[in-house]
Amino acid sequence: MIRAVRSLPVIALLACAGLPAHAAAPVDKIQAMLARPPILCGRFDQSKQLVGIKKPLLSNGRFCVVSGKGVLWRTLQPFPNTLRLKRDEIVQMQGDRIAMRMDAKQEPVVRMINGVLFSLLAGDLSQLDKLFELDGSVQGNSWKVALKAREPALAKAIGTLALTGGAYVKTVTIDEASGDHTEITFSGLQSGPTAMTAEEGAALE
Repeated sequence: MIRAVRSLPVIALLACAGLPAHAAAPVDKIQAMLARPPILCGRFDQSKQLVGIKKPLLSNGRFCVVSGKGVLWRTLQPFPNTLRLKRDEIVQMQGDRIAMRMDAKQEPVVRMINGVLFSLLAGDLSQLDKLFELDGSVQGNSWKVALKAREPALAKAIGTLALTGGAYVKTVTIDEASGDHTEITFSGLQSGPTAMTAEEGAALE
């Protein structure tokens, strides 16, 4: 189950969070280009290529990132599924039923992933600088950046990330240590209180 959720917190968060300003030379410029609204919602389309399986797994849905509360990642196709990520836990919902709950106090990987998530939200640059090596470039109003985990345990949990974007992240590519490859595209991004439905807001309370 960890394999299914290990990358989503960082993916969803990077759609609205700034990056460390003191890592690679262009990253401070990338951070200045990124918008950081307190609420950001949008659509995601994901293609995941698993090792040993020829046909990629396709999915799409909605996500919301709310500063100080967490991330809601709702897969709509091919099967409804919801992940709710907060500081101390990751909860997977299927309908109204809790299918899985991972507590950060009991699962070191959850603690690690959520540590990255909330370090990004809080702008804890010292923590991020310890965890990731960053390399990026800027061309006009677009940028790209690669994040490589310094620690083997984090690399195993999250993988290597490559991102492109402008004011927001547009695409994310993840190469996991297992060999699995994931590509995610974000679209229809909205910010502000009206971006999130009442149902989504209630799910993050």
